[in-house]
Amino acid sequence: MFVLDTNVVSELMRPAPEPRVFEWVDAISRNDLFIAVFTQCEILLGIAKMPHGARRDVLAARAGIMFSDRFHGRILAFDSLAAVHYVDIFTSRGKLGRPIALFDAGIAAIARANGMAMVTRNVKDFHGVGLDIIDPWSA
Repeated sequence: MFVLDTNVVSELMRPAPEPRVFEWVDAISRNDLFIAVFTQCEILLGIAKMPHGARRDVLAARAGIMFSDRFHGRILAFDSLAAVHYVDIFTSRGKLGRPIALFDAGIAAIARANGMAMVTRNVKDFHGVGLDIIDPWSA
């Protein structure tokens, strides 16, 4: 099973997603693809920060479809086990001199708590967090 990073979900929301990403996602059973609640936060926050207008409205509609249809029942919450993993990920990366962004640490913690692989373009952002990492742009 797989947790899709925000950049993968954003790519899937584009009118013409990168073919390699679309093909990789399409080849996986829908029931094996999940997102973390922090990905939903990042996308909704990005849309909320946009100026009002047609582009924002289109992205908001696509996000609504993404969260209510494509990933219905497969948005993973941040729970107590994820909190334990979060602290480990955040502190261990800091000790290595490679701090990790708060949302990235949360997404990684949720993936680790659920025993899932991470699917992202930003491989270096998740290096050393104890996850199998897949880059669908190069897969």
